[in-house]
Amino acid sequence: MAPPVFGLSPEWLLADGTPVADSLVLSHPEQVERLRAACPEAVSTAVLAGDPCFDRMLAAVPYRERFRRALGVRRGQRLVLLNSTWNPDSLFGDGGAEDVLPSLLPRLTAELPADTYRPAAVLHPNIWHGHGPGQVRAWLDRARRGGLALVDPLDGWRQALIAADVIIGDAGSVTYYGAALGTPVLLGAAPTDGLDAGSPVAAFVRRAPRLAPHAPLRSQLETLLNSRPGPQPATEPDPGPAGLVSSVPGEAATLLRRHFYGLIGVPEPSEPALLDPLPLPSYEPVTRTAPLRVVTRLLGAGEVEVARYADPRAEPGEDEEGGDAHTAVHEDTLDPGRLALADVIFRYGAADDPRFGGPERWTEEVLARHPHSALAAFVAEGGVCTVRTRAGSLLRLSAHAPDGPLSGADPAVCASALHAWLAGGSTPDELAAGGMTVHTGAGVCQVSVTPVGPRDPVIPGTPGTPGTPVAPVAPVAPVIPER
Repeated sequence: MAPPVFGLSPEWLLADGTPVADSLVLSHPEQVERLRAACPEAVSTAVLAGDPCFDRMLAAVPYRERFRRALGVRRGQRLVLLNSTWNPDSLFGDGGAEDVLPSLLPRLTAELPADTYRPAAVLHPNIWHGHGPGQVRAWLDRARRGGLALVDPLDGWRQALIAADVIIGDAGSVTYYGAALGTPVLLGAAPTDGLDAGSPVAAFVRRAPRLAPHAPLRSQLETLLNSRPGPQPATEPDPGPAGLVSSVPGEAATLLRRHFYGLIGVPEPSEPALLDPLPLPSYEPVTRTAPLRVVTRLLGAGEVEVARYADPRAEPGEDEEGGDAHTAVHEDTLDPGRLALADVIFRYGAADDPRFGGPERWTEEVLARHPHSALAAFVAEGGVCTVRTRAGSLLRLSAHAPDGPLSGADPAVCASALHAWLAGGSTPDELAAGGMTVHTGAGVCQVSVTPVGPRDPVIPGTPGTPGTPVAPVAPVAPVIPER
């Protein structure tokens, strides 16, 4: 005997053999047919009225770039969205042997280059309610320090779906909505228990590609993304899932209002029926305080490739062989001892924040406090990065960002690029004359280098000596993972 169909079986719809509701709103005729098979007594209550949630998302697709900027996604970056529903077999499951999320989350931020990918997560509200916000945030703490964004499960998930380039999900409705929007999906968990075998969601789960949880993540994501036609996902609905989410896309408000007014016997207003537009979420800048392993490769004529990895458990892979490596650490990192090992120490803040005493004073204090560090960088509003070297040079770095701060490289990347060139033997004056061209996985950015006043005396410490801009960077060294 087939198991009961959630939401369409007699135990859900009947009381003493009679429908409990006057109207059962469905979004597609295929649901009516499944209702007829599962609970024919309730077919008379079925009303086809589309899906107002999906309609709101379709109407908001033109604002995709705004939603991406709200999540701190820079031009050229790819937004990887994790999504989990709320049962033991979901992506965020019960912690059993088949639960891949505990190992997957830190690997997302450690294996994917930080300037190429922006990870985010949408967890079902019942996960937050069942475990408590504090416990959920504690479980995700390491990934959050590596740059993972936690999306509001009530008000922000639709916008995140529209913004996403790829989804790692499960058999929940949010993942299916993402597929309907045209976003490529990898299923990290694909249980079919509890799904109606004849439902579109079950068919989607059977055919969607699977995530290999123990294989390298980057190659899986790039294979999936490169197999998609067109320049970007989420610009056109997928004719498969989208065609089965709603048979009347864009008409739910009209159909629902007409039916509701008919039920209560009141004339319908003459004004058009409208749905609230999706609000623009608050800006959530990337907060990445985990130590970064930075691999650089000098290309000549001021050009440099930079790839950053958040708290990797091993050195970056084969693609980065042949480059030099250094460690860049945010001043607010969890383990202050990591600052003693940092080649570059950086932070973000307002230039006039009295707590830091201004970028010039902050950089001086940092190098005095951490004698083994070669460079300190303060990133202020507008993306202006003030850098002080161990040799005493004070420089301003400014990344070319023609369409706002997120259209250029992260200024902290520029500080690492500067460190690579100084370690390679270039002088600040040479870099000021020609600037730098910084290559990341997200694109290419022009960076101006401007000296600020005369060079200060060499700040005492191991990396800098009189007449030497900065000590050379050693080849790739072992990584000491953060706790």
